[in-house]
Amino acid sequence: MRILFKICLPVWLLALAAACSAPDDFPVKVEPEILDDGATTVLRRGNGAEPETLDPHRAQSVGASNILRDLYEGLISKAPDGELEPGGAESWTISDDRRVYTFKLRQNALWSNGEPVTARDYVYGLRRSVDPLTGSAYAQILAPVVNAGDIIAGDKDPQSLGVEAVDDYTLRITLNQPTPYFLGLLTHSSTYPLYEPVVQAHPSNFTQPAHAVTNGAYRMSEWVVASHIRVVRNPSYWDDLNTGVDQVVYLPITDVASELKRYQAGELDWTAAVPVPQLDRVRYQVPDQLQTVPWLGVYYYGLNVTRPPFRDSPKLRRALSMAIDREIICERITRGGETPAYSWVPPAVSDYEPPQADYAGWARERRLDQARTLYREAGYGPDNPLTLELRYNTSESHKKLASVVANMWRVNLGVKVTLINEEWKVFLQNVRQRQVTQVYRAGWIGDYDDPQTFLSLLHSDFGLNGTGFSNDRYDELLDTAARTPAGEKRRALMQQAEALLLEAQPVIPVYFYTSKTLLKPYVKGFVGNPMGHYYSKDLSIEWGGRDELPGAELPDDAS
Repeated sequence: MRILFKICLPVWLLALAAACSAPDDFPVKVEPEILDDGATTVLRRGNGAEPETLDPHRAQSVGASNILRDLYEGLISKAPDGELEPGGAESWTISDDRRVYTFKLRQNALWSNGEPVTARDYVYGLRRSVDPLTGSAYAQILAPVVNAGDIIAGDKDPQSLGVEAVDDYTLRITLNQPTPYFLGLLTHSSTYPLYEPVVQAHPSNFTQPAHAVTNGAYRMSEWVVASHIRVVRNPSYWDDLNTGVDQVVYLPITDVASELKRYQAGELDWTAAVPVPQLDRVRYQVPDQLQTVPWLGVYYYGLNVTRPPFRDSPKLRRALSMAIDREIICERITRGGETPAYSWVPPAVSDYEPPQADYAGWARERRLDQARTLYREAGYGPDNPLTLELRYNTSESHKKLASVVANMWRVNLGVKVTLINEEWKVFLQNVRQRQVTQVYRAGWIGDYDDPQTFLSLLHSDFGLNGTGFSNDRYDELLDTAARTPAGEKRRALMQQAEALLLEAQPVIPVYFYTSKTLLKPYVKGFVGNPMGHYYSKDLSIEWGGRDELPGAELPDDAS
């Protein structure tokens, strides 16, 4: 069947071969940007799509999160290797019943305008995050906090949230029940503090450079839409002496081939991705610049189960999932160390063994036979083929994979698929509203190292549940797991929930991510971590004056 499939996809295989037979030289200009004063260093970073917002309580994308980690600091931060470490809180204690967290804030922490960062700023930020008027798609992440669920539902006032400023530098947070992953979720932007006076004075544009007041290692300097966002060192930051880079310029580049060209030309120091057709060339000629790191994330296709054809049709949903050859995709399309996904939660999550789809170990012929049976039982066949729209946000890699998956569905089941490309903000809006979307591509990157960060996405109350999946038993299992201490019982509850999810199939996991980026050799301090959380303050630029990298040229037959 693999040989047959190769014959069915000659266009993509030829495209890959053609891309790999490009000219042998792979010139990379290696020279950092140093401003006129001769000392100010600038990190130029490719950042994917234009951020949808830099409101920390409303942001959804990886690109926005990259910038927000530089601008703001939560109670808890991350060390370069991804381990938790003190952030805005220098220490904390946990009550014997594991429900009350008391944080001692740094008394030398200041906002970028020089005002002190106090416990009231964290209280304001947390209340705003769960307030329905904010419209945070991530509000549900704070569900463990007392009264958060009722506030999100509109049944209680945000002032009733279980957070309290005991004094200027003491913050108390009370949970409904012990929550093993609570400290980890406090690294998420939805928990960041905000400077209330500027938000109240400029509610619609407090994130703009003219108004923004931030408490992280950097402050806003420029935001030129479709061009760049520049942040500069925040001298008021409590640890400014150890900030290693003076300025960071984020460039919104969705075309990875264009991003690579700009990297080679010396216009970028750090790319967001690497074009698949160039991976072999990069590995061969500039291996020291390629950073490949396992990433705690899953690439998937979401199915809108609130409307036809997927509403009340789990057989059709499972048929589409079984008709995708994940091994082919990982071996021939992504080609960067990704692994086929037959579970929803990545196997790299700590202290958890995800259940596998029941067909994970089947031979391909058996999977396809069962997929065709389910397709017929769902009411489709040669005389009545399923017609679908598959949406993806602008990216050559998303387009390529969507084309391959559409071809698999066509060849194996007879499905007719129309591909629809949308810009990021339009794409997010359509997925969230569920009015026109049938199938959409997405990636989910864990916000903390716990199965809950993946399973909660499909909870019926979660704001980013684009599928519309709602199952009382699934919600009950997750809610029970949330108030169960860490251990075998909690793991079992989450495994039951994931098994139910795999059977219902509102999402089709395709592969588990690896992060593949290029980083110039003069950028020091990079330590790969599976969360993909990096702070520019931990990096530095050390320039030795080299104009180019040594390295062999690719031979003519390298591809």
